[in-house]
Parts: sequence; C-alpha cells; structure tokens
Amino acid sequence: MKKRVYVKTFGCQMNENDTEKVLFLLKDEYIPTDNPEEADLIIINTCSVREKPQHKVYSEVGRYKSLKKKKPQLLIGVMGCVAQQEGENLLVRLPYIDFALGTQSFYRIKEVLEQLPKNPNPIVLTELNPNFKPPLVLPEESLIKDPERVTAFVTIMQGCDNFCSYCIVPYVRGRETSRPPEEIIEEIKRLVDLGVREITLLGQNVNSYGLKETGYPDFSELLNLISQIEGLWRIRFTTSHPKDLSDRLIKTMAENPKICHHLHLPLQAGSNRVLKKMNRKYTKEEYLEKVAKLKALIPDIALTTDIIVGFPGEREEDFEETLEMLKIVRYHEIFSFKYSDRPFTAAKNFTDKVPEEEKERRLEAVQKLQKTITEEIYQEYVGKEVDVLVEGFSSKSKDKLMGRTTTNVIVNFSAPRLNLKGRLVKVKIEEAGKHSLKGIYLQTLK
Repeated sequence: MKKRVYVKTFGCQMNENDTEKVLFLLKDEYIPTDNPEEADLIIINTCSVREKPQHKVYSEVGRYKSLKKKKPQLLIGVMGCVAQQEGENLLVRLPYIDFALGTQSFYRIKEVLEQLPKNPNPIVLTELNPNFKPPLVLPEESLIKDPERVTAFVTIMQGCDNFCSYCIVPYVRGRETSRPPEEIIEEIKRLVDLGVREITLLGQNVNSYGLKETGYPDFSELLNLISQIEGLWRIRFTTSHPKDLSDRLIKTMAENPKICHHLHLPLQAGSNRVLKKMNRKYTKEEYLEKVAKLKALIPDIALTTDIIVGFPGEREEDFEETLEMLKIVRYHEIFSFKYSDRPFTAAKNFTDKVPEEEKERRLEAVQKLQKTITEEIYQEYVGKEVDVLVEGFSSKSKDKLMGRTTTNVIVNFSAPRLNLKGRLVKVKIEEAGKHSLKGIYLQTLK
C-alpha cells in the first residue's frame, strides 16, 4: 500500500513546476493528498525572493510540529529557495524537520528518503553545481493535479548570471544553465499527449537560453522548434530580461502564430539612476525603444511588468519617473512590491534606505495608477471578438466557462454547452471587470 505525501508550494511558477517533478519522482511509493493530517510525508517548497514569503514558510512549517508529536513516524522536509539560502541554519529554527533540499538537490528526494532511516541526523543538501543539468522527469497523467488540464509549465533553464543588486536568485538558483532542447521537446510532447494545449516556458531569463551551451539553439530557434509540435496551440514564456530582448526574438514573436501576444518584461524602476544602482544594465530609453518595436510588429501585444518601490536611494523624483513609465507603456497588469533586503545581495549593504511608511505610500500610488490603466485597457476589449482557450469552469459561477485570450486576459463567458474544456472558442466581450472580462460564446474554432 502506497504512503501519502502532502506538498505545500510557495512562490513562483518554477516552484510549482518543481513540486510537480517531486510528485513524479515519488510516484512509486507515494500518492498525493490535499490533507496534511493524513500524510506520511510533508514537503514545503519555499520561496525567498522577498522577505514576506520567507516568513510564511517558517509559519507554515511550524504548523506541523504538533502533528509530528502525534505521529512520530511523519517525515517533514523543506525544499526550494529558503532551503538553499539557509542550509544547516534551518535546523536551528526548525529542529524537528527531517531534511532540507536546495534548488538542485530536490531531484535526489528518493535517495534522501531511503537514507533517512539509517541516518540519526537530518539530511541537508544545498550544493550548487555550476555545471548542473536537471534530469529529465516526464509527467505522469495520474499525478498531474488536474489530469484534464489544458495549460502546463515547462522549465527550460534555471539560474541567473545578471546579479541585480536586490536579487537573491543567483545565490539560491545558481548560475544560468539550459536544459537540452531534445529533453524540453520530449516533455512538451508528453504533455500534449495528455491533453495540454498551451505551455509556458519558464526560466529566470529565458532570453539567454542556450547562449552558454555549445550546439544549443538560441531562444528564438527553440520557440520555432517547439511550435512544430502537433497538437500544441499556444506558447507563452516568462521571464524576459529587457537587456536580452533581441530584435530577432521580437520578430519571431510577431511571425509565429503559436506564440501568444503577451510579454512579461520587468521594468523594476523608471529612473535611470535607480536602474543603474539596481545593476539592471539598461536605461529607460532603451526599454522604451524595445516596447516601441514590440508594439510596431505586434499591435495588440499585452505587456506586464514588475515594479519595486522604495529601493535604497530612490528619491521622490525617481519615483515620479516610475509613475510616468506606467503612463507611457500602459501595462495590462503589474506586479508591484516594496523593496526588502535579501541576504547575499549588494543592496542589503546600501545605507540610504527609504523609510517603511514612504515605501507604503509609493506602493499605494503605483497600484492606484495601474488600477486605472488596467480598467481603461480592459474597457477597450468590450465589443470585440477574441479567441479564448477554455481552461474549465469559471471560479465565480459553475454555469460559466473561463479561459484566456492570447494577451493572457481571463474571460468568463456563457456558452450553450459546458463541455468545451480544452477547446479554442471565439467569444464576444460584453463587459469589463477589474481583473477579467465577461462575454458570450460565438463559435468553436478547434
């Protein structure tokens, strides 16, 4: 009889993808459960990109301390970025955990579980190998959270070589390393065979895919190779570093019909002075030049971005430049955060910190402005006909369906029949909400 494993995931899409791989690796001994009370193994997959999610991790793990007292045979492990960052220090705050596996080491989960009964102490594995290549872990239908899902994530590379002064990623994910293209294509083909119609390619900087490896395609070539897979309808990718967004990639996005008209292009700040302190390696003028090229070749492109407010030394005039960039670019959505010190980073040692109440004020101002811009953009969809890939039932109403446009906007819509999951349909937009659109089904395209 198989044991049960409960996994709680914090953080980015790459963490979600890593969680799924762990479940695939454990498939012979464990079946997933949504109830930690009945689990024989609890794994917390962690994020440390910002301070807040790291605090959530300690709170989450603390909940299972009493569970372990009741069930001494229960195994508890931490994986991901906090495990990588803290290593042995985790055992000081969480002495009751059985293992901690870093961002490269979680692939050894089976080996670790086999060693635990013979090992009197918790096992901590956090080595970062600059030549690391993740092993191929193919999806299994029975272990996918939603066996009938339409969309999926595929990690094509991990790590980062950019060393932005605020960012912990190079220290917890290691240096850039790209997966072999044939493995990526094999994984996507397996997902398509399982019914997936849209994939999102993941990497800390997908634009630099293959540039360090001999004989690999670059990212534009990889996109064209993936688009040849029959049964795959849509391709998305994230994240793109603006400095590496080439004219060739923009042209590929414009010419390849499978590539969605949405790009997440992190700006972080609108002031050249702040961008330089962040070590972002582009100016706002260079950023705007790339935005202009995108909009010229892909007129309906939807741009989203990340914004950090209150970076050390950010003056009021610097912040005003960020607000101005929001007005110029007109992003569909933004992800905005207050700056927080992260271990190992250069900015942690910067002395000219912005007071917390000022960071809060600036965050509110950014979000208020973007709310207005998003509402205006969404209103422009009203009356238009859009192609929607149906992902399932609407979360708001079980008699409506939901899906996304090529521009990654959620659409909830009425349809004469509800068995359209996994189909591409045309929808007429009748109403714009704050975070989604409402429409009515017109026809099934495929």
